Amino acid sequence: QVQLVESGGGLVQAGESLRLSCAASGRTFTMGWFRQALGKDREFVASISWSGGSTYYTDSVKGRFTISRDNAKNTAYLQMNSLKPEDTAVYYCAASLVTKTTTNDGRLFGSWGQGTQVTVSS
Repeated sequence: QVQLVESGGGLVQAGESLRLSCAASGRTFTMGWFRQALGKDREFVASISWSGGSTYYTDSVKGRFTISRDNAKNTAYLQMNSLKPEDTAVYYCAASLVTKTTTNDGRLFGSWGQGTQVTVSS
């Protein structure tokens, strides 16, 4: 497994933007972002294939969030625009060493970061 370190969370107002980063200690295949709001289950946000050529988003973030990666730096990003209060959650980066395609199945991700808090005020 690889170690993942997220950064970039914070407190913003509705409509503003944040960019999350996830640095991996080694090479990974598919990478993804999940989030967990207080009192709710963890949910899938976005994933990106090993090559970066394919991306997959949950419906609630389509058109607002963009996932990307830089394999030379073993880093994935989540650009979040037009943030809404309902986006408030702890965001977790995840990496898979078993699949190279996009997926929303958390069971395929064997490495997880510690999480970074994103809070959006109205």
